[in-house]
Formats: sequence, C-alpha cells, structure tokens
Amino acid sequence: MPVTEQQLAAFADTYAWQIPFDTGPRHLAGPGDARHVTHGLAAAGWTLISDPLSAEITMRSRDHRHRIQFDPQSTTSALWRLRAEYTDTEPGWYAEFGELLPAEILASLTDALVTPTPPVRLEAPLQVLESAGWVIDTPDSGISPDGMCHVERQARHDHGAAHWHVETRHPGHGTPMGPRIWHAWFNNHVPPHLVSAFVTALANPAPLQRGMFDRTAHYSVVQRPSPLTPQQTVDAHITRIKSLRTQARSAHRRMATTAPIPAPTSTARPAARP
Repeated sequence: MPVTEQQLAAFADTYAWQIPFDTGPRHLAGPGDARHVTHGLAAAGWTLISDPLSAEITMRSRDHRHRIQFDPQSTTSALWRLRAEYTDTEPGWYAEFGELLPAEILASLTDALVTPTPPVRLEAPLQVLESAGWVIDTPDSGISPDGMCHVERQARHDHGAAHWHVETRHPGHGTPMGPRIWHAWFNNHVPPHLVSAFVTALANPAPLQRGMFDRTAHYSVVQRPSPLTPQQTVDAHITRIKSLRTQARSAHRRMATTAPIPAPTSTARPAARP
C-alpha cells in the first residue's frame, strides 16, 4: 500500500511541537525517524509483509526481488538488513546497518534503489569523501575530519572480490579507536551507485534535523537551533514522498507498455464432420 494521508499526518504530528536543531556531523546525529526509509519505500510500491503488531518491520519490493528488515530487538549489531535475490542476469546481494545510523542516510540509498534512472552519475565513494574534506589515508579508505568515521573498501584475498565497510567509533583512549557506535557493510555485489548514494549522504556537510531530546550517537555532536520550522521539515518529507510515488508510477506504466506481447497460442481446429 502507498503511504496514506493518515500516516503522513501522524508523521507531521510527531514534529509539530518539536524545536528542530541542526545536528552534525551526520555520522553522530543518531538514528532519527525510521519513517524516512519506510515511507519512501512504501511510496515506491513496497509492501509490508511482517505482522503489523510486531516490533519488526519487513517490507518487500513490487517484483519480490528486494527485501528490507528493521528489527529493533535484534541480538546482533545489525538492526537494518537489505537483501536482493538472484535473477537470471544479476547476482544477489546483501547490506546491513547498525542501530545508530541516521535514517536519512539509509533513505538516500533506498531512494537510489527505487529510482528507475539515477538523475546524475554519482562519483566513486572515495572521490566523494575527498571532495567533502575527508582524509584519504590509503587508496582504499577515508576518515572523517573528526577521525571517528571510517569508510574502507576491503578486498578478499581468495578471489579479489571487494566489499565496502563503514564504521563510526568512539575516540580511542590509549588505542587507535574505541568501541563501535554503528556500522554499515555492503557485500561485493551491492550495485556501486547504491554505495555511492550512501557515502554521498554520509559525507554531506549539511546538518540533519533532530529534536531537543532526540537520541544522538556521541556527546561531541554539535547542535544549534535550526532556521527551519517544524512545518518545513514535514513539507520536505512529503515532497520527497510524492516525488518517489510519481517516479514509481511512471516506471510501472513504462514497464507495462514495453512488456512484450505474448504470442498467441495456436490451437488445432476441430476436423470437419463428414
């Protein structure tokens, strides 16, 4: 089902009485509102397949190839899991994300997944980081200016396939890095434009909006009163949802009109009676 007006109204009610704060850097902004992800997917035609009364949310794409799961009761560090099944022409893939990953960053990836044609060609992840002022310490890794977020392309030694790994960690006390805050992991078959969309959103210097008492990821996060009103935050969300809905409907119509017409089935004519 698409996002309903009632669901959008509930989203608006959440923010009606909040005082928004510009919060950055993004990797420390905290989880935010999961509806940035789920509303976008629903607008693109994904459906809820989990028990509506369960704390777990599982959604599936229209073609049944992609699935996302959010499990706040997970016993592992991965609360979000995104999968794509194998097809005759494309490999399956898997990505997972930790609890304190900002939902807006994950939503940038899922928006890129459901957008039929990316509007622009995205740069490679490390080029994105370098342009944003991150330190490229090796040919395959970059570090945020505060030293707390690492993005690394890791190659397996057996057959050379590489995957992307992102970690935000507490500063170390006598060691290079402290305990992990959140992580993201993409296996080697995740489409490159999805990884680039994720990293582009992560490295964006623009702050995210959080309420005064929203959970953040670390005490060093910087928060300042936002020039945006709560209504502007809601309006931006609704505009994005409507845009995704329009793109999904347009893509569905194109697929319907370009689908090959099945050849007519030949049936034997009954023999004429003598």
